[in-house]
Amino acid sequence: MRLLHTLGLSLGLGILLAACSGGTTTGGTPAGVANPDPLPAPIRGSLVGQASSVAVSVGGASLTTLSPSVLAGFLESAQTGTLAVAGQPQCSVSVYRVHYNTIGGAGEATDASAAIFVPSGGGNSCSNSRPVLLYAHGTSLQKSYDMADIANNTEARLAAAVFAAQGFIVVAPNYAGYGGSSLGYHPYLDRVQESADMIDALRAARSSFGAIGVRDSGKLMVTGYSQGGFVALATQRAMQELGNAEFTLTAAAGMSGPYAIARFGDDLFGGAPRDGATVIVPTIINAAQHASAAIYRTPAEVYEAQYTATIVDLVPGTLGSSELVSQGKLPATALFAADSMPQAAGSTQYFGANNLVRSDYRAAYLADMAAHPCDQSAAAPLGCAPAHNLRRWLVRNDLRSYLPVAPTLLCGGHDDPTVPYFNTTATAAYFRARGAAITELDIDDTPSLNDPYRSAKAGFVTARTILRAANGDAAVASSYHAGLVAPFCMAATRDYFQSVLSR
Repeated sequence: MRLLHTLGLSLGLGILLAACSGGTTTGGTPAGVANPDPLPAPIRGSLVGQASSVAVSVGGASLTTLSPSVLAGFLESAQTGTLAVAGQPQCSVSVYRVHYNTIGGAGEATDASAAIFVPSGGGNSCSNSRPVLLYAHGTSLQKSYDMADIANNTEARLAAAVFAAQGFIVVAPNYAGYGGSSLGYHPYLDRVQESADMIDALRAARSSFGAIGVRDSGKLMVTGYSQGGFVALATQRAMQELGNAEFTLTAAAGMSGPYAIARFGDDLFGGAPRDGATVIVPTIINAAQHASAAIYRTPAEVYEAQYTATIVDLVPGTLGSSELVSQGKLPATALFAADSMPQAAGSTQYFGANNLVRSDYRAAYLADMAAHPCDQSAAAPLGCAPAHNLRRWLVRNDLRSYLPVAPTLLCGGHDDPTVPYFNTTATAAYFRARGAAITELDIDDTPSLNDPYRSAKAGFVTARTILRAANGDAAVASSYHAGLVAPFCMAATRDYFQSVLSR
């Protein structure tokens, strides 16, 4: 089969609050006169309008529902090999879009949108009340990213194939800052905001279920890939902390997420940056700055002068990665200066001319690492109390800080060059040390005869072997995170959820 090459999970970022000071603002209240009572903030999770059906163009016809046979042809024509991973569709699938009220990183009122994939048709897996799967997508550079656009969004199409076509009602938020949201930035890897956004999307979707003919069985799953893996576990934590009957998770799964983000940051600044680091770092910092984490007073404290004028709210936007580099807005790989030390073996591409981060900023981060080392034990990895504001932000958002109650799977690949596999192993170790029953799955592992994930693992091995034979090791490395691990972890996650539902 031809590989499911590049899922579209490119590494992906505020509203500028206008302050009125002195004089009279246009159309506003004169200085010295009390403002009238402001309008109440919209209710979080409430719908903006109603759910709308999304038509899909197939063979020149505009269809609102794709039958299993039509969906199968559509999936294969878009990407050969999809059905080998996802399986033959069992259900028809209809796509809807909802627009809802939520919050930004500073707690400000904003809006966002989400897709709903609705299975239907004959057979027990499609016609009865169905479980709901809340899906969190991976990072994107494009503000236009829309999970309802299955014709053009590879990740959305795969989620529809793997989950909805097999009988799951899928609710897939686009996140604030994407998919028509009015928020001028994205709260990237901000666990509080992103989990709130997911919860609000689910509330909005639930309120629309009656109108679009959805029958919810009451079983709820949450999962996501890459950034979405982090978001899925953050949502699991937030739902548990609500402590009420509104959300009772049946199971959760994180796929290749940066859950151990404090360790990820220390590893990166410690000399081992990863693919996409020149986007990941400023996007995290941008989100932190919007959430009042005081990372800098001016961008020049963190970034080299050539980048400071445009770095704020740079992504998500309208430019692709090559355009960001060609226009000089970001370096391709040079996160740090060529003479900045230490440098891990094999990391020379991340150190060079026209680097992004100032050496004195990195030195301050490293000094804080030395004074306040984290990850000293599996059971208490965050007992480090850093003083550096970026490290404090990373510790605050690290997900080794709760105990999953629902059955939980963590899936990834041990050679991932973008999100290191230690995020999976360290988080699983923390959960186990606290007494949680966690299933850890390395999809890049030789399957045993009785392995419940034998099919997904064997599919990964086959796909990797074909890609390596055709294009070499460099192609495997560049496709590993999004093109290889993602589809097979999705398939394994579906199998895991189905096994939990069958208990």
